[in-house]
Amino acid sequence: MSSIELTVSQKRMLRALTNLHNESECAVKGEDIAEQINRNPGTIRNQMQSLKALQLVEGVPGPKGGYKPTAAAYEALEIQQMDDPASVPLEHDGKPLEDIVIEEINLSSVHHPELCRAEIHIQNSIDDFHEGETVTVGPTPLSKLTVKGTIDGKDDTNNVLILQIDRMETPTEN
Repeated sequence: MSSIELTVSQKRMLRALTNLHNESECAVKGEDIAEQINRNPGTIRNQMQSLKALQLVEGVPGPKGGYKPTAAAYEALEIQQMDDPASVPLEHDGKPLEDIVIEEINLSSVHHPELCRAEIHIQNSIDDFHEGETVTVGPTPLSKLTVKGTIDGKDDTNNVLILQIDRMETPTEN
């Protein structure tokens, strides 16, 4: 299957659509997408036409209408859709967050003694996360890994938090 090349703005729009759709399970209004990514609703409507042509979005007519992502949208964003994803707890500044789906934890530069970073891929919006705040992810289902760190940056287009790792731990075997 050929992968679809999306512009950054199409990706942000599609990501906002998948985030909002995952939260509500309903068709998402263009205005809600516009609000989430700080764009004009008219711009959203125009872009949605091109995303419909690429079969990444379907339009839902009527008063409760809006847009829904297709399975191809999740593929284009490389989001794995699982019926029942294993839950990985996430704490933001000490508060546990509900309904957050952690897609992936990438450890980068682990070989560097002072610069240990983790990329946390999240299926939800990361608008409420800011640099300098603390995040704890885990324990993961299999290895029971817990990563604690400070947000060092974020990639809004791909919903990735970049953490400066303060501590990683797995339970020790008795």
